[in-house]
Amino acid sequence: MREYLKLLRFSRPYLGLFGIAIICMVFSTIFDGVSLTMIVPLADIVLTGQKIIIPTRLPSFLNVFVDRLNSLDRQVMLSYMLIATIALFLFKGLFSFLQGFIMSDIGQRVVRDIRSKLYAKMQSLSLDYFTHKRGGELISRITNDVKLVENAVSYGSTDLVYQSLQVILFTFLIFYIHAKLALIAFLLLPLISFSIFKVGRRLRKLSYKTQERMADMNSILYETIIGTRIVKAFNMEDYEIARFNQVNRDYYKLTMKSVKRMLLLSPFTEFMGALAGMFVLFWAGRDVISGRLSFGVFGLFMGSLLSLMRPFKKLSQVHSLNQQALAASNRIYEVLDVPTTVYDKPKAKQLTDFRNNIVFEDVWFSYGNQQVLKGIDLKVKKGRILAIVGPSGAGKTTLVDLLCRFYDPQKGRILIDGIDIKEVTLKSLRQQIGIVTQETILFNDTIRANIVSGRTDVSQKQIEQATMQAYAHDFIKALPQGYDTIIGDRGMKLSGGERQRIAIARALLKDPPILILDEATSQLDGESERIVQEALNRLIEGRTVFVIAHRLSTIRTAHNIVVIDKGIIVERGTHSELIAKEGLYKRLYQVQNLEGL
Repeated sequence: MREYLKLLRFSRPYLGLFGIAIICMVFSTIFDGVSLTMIVPLADIVLTGQKIIIPTRLPSFLNVFVDRLNSLDRQVMLSYMLIATIALFLFKGLFSFLQGFIMSDIGQRVVRDIRSKLYAKMQSLSLDYFTHKRGGELISRITNDVKLVENAVSYGSTDLVYQSLQVILFTFLIFYIHAKLALIAFLLLPLISFSIFKVGRRLRKLSYKTQERMADMNSILYETIIGTRIVKAFNMEDYEIARFNQVNRDYYKLTMKSVKRMLLLSPFTEFMGALAGMFVLFWAGRDVISGRLSFGVFGLFMGSLLSLMRPFKKLSQVHSLNQQALAASNRIYEVLDVPTTVYDKPKAKQLTDFRNNIVFEDVWFSYGNQQVLKGIDLKVKKGRILAIVGPSGAGKTTLVDLLCRFYDPQKGRILIDGIDIKEVTLKSLRQQIGIVTQETILFNDTIRANIVSGRTDVSQKQIEQATMQAYAHDFIKALPQGYDTIIGDRGMKLSGGERQRIAIARALLKDPPILILDEATSQLDGESERIVQEALNRLIEGRTVFVIAHRLSTIRTAHNIVVIDKGIIVERGTHSELIAKEGLYKRLYQVQNLEGL
């Protein structure tokens, strides 16, 4: 029950609407019951000309009402029933429509809210969370899992309330008409309930596994679409097809196991209901024959009993649906309940201007048990260029990621103008920093949107000024829609050099005092590298720059160079000083055959 209440927590903002829907369900149920009782006067008075005989002692006002009906002419009763039936079904249809529409609206609102919360939570999570999660799995949480919760909230909650009201109504009718017969019929209820809950528990486990397989499929799709060039280049199509088909088959098998159990519940509950009906028919038939029960009242009893079969079937399906939704809800809360490791402190300050220096004091950092940085001490003055070099995996990118607070160090601190960056807001910190990376991240949007990056205070003149400085304006203007050209997923419609120049223009427009260049030209050909390097030279002017580079020829003019190996700074100095030291820097330099350049 606690888990179910946790699932329904998503619909808490719409309790008012839910209350209106319940009122509509109550009226719809009442009209259901009243329309069913029309069987009594129709069968007893209109069709057979007999009086209504009810074996149960009725309240005085009902006795007066029944006597009044028994005294009516058959033709008059038929006329009354015609008018009453039309009115009953009109109002029943109206309230049925209203409760269905309102519950569907609540379901869609809940889906909208959950997806918004999930996406906002994912945006707030630190990078360390995403290093352990697959992109396709997270997409599955926000699509497939949320859809199952919608089913439980809109359809499941509707049937849970509405069908429960139906059970209450028809149970009241059959017990009021003939308590002994009703008790005989309800002896089979525990057997039905046990089967429903037994199957439901199994369905929750199956549903969790099914959603995991769906996440696997989404991950394969995501990876192969993103990496389609590699798949084709290495002739991996058959391998990837086989991998996808295996997961697809697993998903099919688990789905069919769930379907089989859900479908078995319906005929089982129907059979048990029919069995109860046969007992009732045998016992009540003798009362009708002996005159202790009128045929119309017997028809109402049987109609009410048979009407109970539908809500019981529906409730068994609701239980199955809710078990699947609970599994989905658990997966959703696995994301929503993840603590954010990098966040603003309650009284975090605004970092306004960068004036003096950036200092790393005894900084240690690890990914799990893997120690990446060990006791880093570093000072960079404003307006200076610091180059960071070293073998792959030495911790170069992690060092600058800590400056951006993508992660926080486990030990030590990073200061900007003497202020620990943990004491300032993330937004104000990152406003001071611009990044141009080796893997240029662009979005499937217009060139203009990619350059402004969500800002609304930028004019076209400012955009063009930034692109001219980045040597990007000419090729943009030559495109069919110019700045309004959609560049495709990850900017695939542009060349590598063009994408990099867009990224540089984005950084220029931001105009940050601190700049990080993470191997920004390592994947470009000679001509593209030359153009991009000229754009970078303009970007660097007057800024404090952290340059990560494998091509050591690009950092010879850096004011200072640090060499990192296995998480430790092993050398510091200018290019000429490090060449003279005969250390790791010189060996890396010689490997690249750059001695004479």
